[in-house]
Amino acid sequence: MRSGLPGGVILLLLAGCATVTEKPQVRELLWPESPLTPRIKFVGLLRSQEDLGRNSAELFLEALLGPKKVPDSLQQPMGIAPSRDGKRLYVTDYARPGVVVFDFESRRRSLLGGETHGFMGPLGVAVDDKNNVYVADALSKLIRVFDPSGKFLRNISHDLLERPTGIAIDAVRRRLYVIDPSYRNSDNHMLHILDMDTEVCLKHFGGQGDEPGKFFFPTYVAVDGKGNVYVTDTMNARVQVFDPDGRHLWTFGQRGDGYGMFDKPKGVAVDSFGNLYVVDSAWSNVQIFNQRGEVLLFFGGRGRFPGLLFNPTGIAIDKENRIYVADAFNGRVGIYQLINTTAEDSFIVLPPRPEKGGGPPKTEKRESAQKATTR
Repeated sequence: MRSGLPGGVILLLLAGCATVTEKPQVRELLWPESPLTPRIKFVGLLRSQEDLGRNSAELFLEALLGPKKVPDSLQQPMGIAPSRDGKRLYVTDYARPGVVVFDFESRRRSLLGGETHGFMGPLGVAVDDKNNVYVADALSKLIRVFDPSGKFLRNISHDLLERPTGIAIDAVRRRLYVIDPSYRNSDNHMLHILDMDTEVCLKHFGGQGDEPGKFFFPTYVAVDGKGNVYVTDTMNARVQVFDPDGRHLWTFGQRGDGYGMFDKPKGVAVDSFGNLYVVDSAWSNVQIFNQRGEVLLFFGGRGRFPGLLFNPTGIAIDKENRIYVADAFNGRVGIYQLINTTAEDSFIVLPPRPEKGGGPPKTEKRESAQKATTR
């Protein structure tokens, strides 16, 4: 899965040297490469308030001259969550530490909870159906909750929590899923299911191991429209899938550098078609899988240039299928857009799966305009 700039996708034409007055011609950064149908388009990035409203062409030109140093820039973004209306983006900054709010309407940046937020090690972040914001503060062992205006509401604490990292919300079932990777010498590598209204822990399970339902440093979690729960089991190099009550359904992925394989999977998110996006921090890319666990496409690749990634972590997708990736070691959020895609593009032609083995659910639809992008 090693990937740099897609060949022939970006072309910067500089007719001369330092005295050039004409603007360089910049082509779009797209995946997959031509002549295949593009599915992912790089549209921008966020580091500071200055980036709100800037387009990819401006960012490419800046990359040639060297990035500007801005005091309020992100340092180590880890978790991402858009508001339900898509007007704001919440980004946890572990190095600061704090939660940065990018407001797309006002084009302003602010800190969640103001300067006296009290965060120690913010990682995961999620937004509920009322636009309340939930932040997993790993070092304080708390889930901090704020209202849409940024006012602090309450802390959620449990004796079970050792180092909460990833969180996800199922607004329909009123459940909060919390990932706790704990520490190497602990057996408490867990997924906790909390009731959002009572804050009671309904169930928790896991433990260190590589059997189904066991974890070895899980980090992030996502919930799809059916309530299925996806957990990136990072040091086991796989993704595990559970039903809303925590029953193990199936597992996909293994350690390797081929399509559909992982090294250190971290952020996980679901688009409007039910496809799963998995960030691999070690390979510095994002792989896209359908609901059968079949890989469709990957984008990104290690680098400093806008659109490439350097040890990315969290990911979030809004209702318009705009994709936000926490590009941790580049100190920014990469923004991408899913394009030229329909529900039918999620299915590829493969031989029938064997009945045994506990694989993902079967589907009747298997035709794909995207199958050529998988190899």
